[in-house]
Amino acid sequence: MAETQQVDPSDQSDADESVRNGEDGRGGVNRAPDRRAARAERRAARLARSIASFAQRHGGAEGQLAYLGQAGTRIVLVGEDGGWGDLVAPTYDVARVAAEKAGLTLHDSFDGDLAAKVRTGPYEWKRMAGIQLGG
Repeated sequence: MAETQQVDPSDQSDADESVRNGEDGRGGVNRAPDRRAARAERRAARLARSIASFAQRHGGAEGQLAYLGQAGTRIVLVGEDGGWGDLVAPTYDVARVAAEKAGLTLHDSFDGDLAAKVRTGPYEWKRMAGIQLGG
């Protein structure tokens, strides 16, 4: 028969507290939260550069953040010239920080005003028609 051991709740809360304080439970320091934060910061900076580049090519840009679930968050970009594109960030917070760093004006939804700025070309119309026709 397997041995079981009762865990004192006060001991567990002390262990939880040490993990929150960055200790790894063996007397060392848990650097994982710092690494995750640094990685998120680098991703946000990379996305911000892409957003800024898009905005420069299209005479400015506005955007909207769309939560995709576990896949992350979609950053929909609409240029002043009607060009559009999108990027995917791993989390909503990374997407928001990237948009702020790039100076992107964010809309709460992809409403009529923002959608009216989008200019579609022959490719999009052909693609949309193909979807309707089963292609």
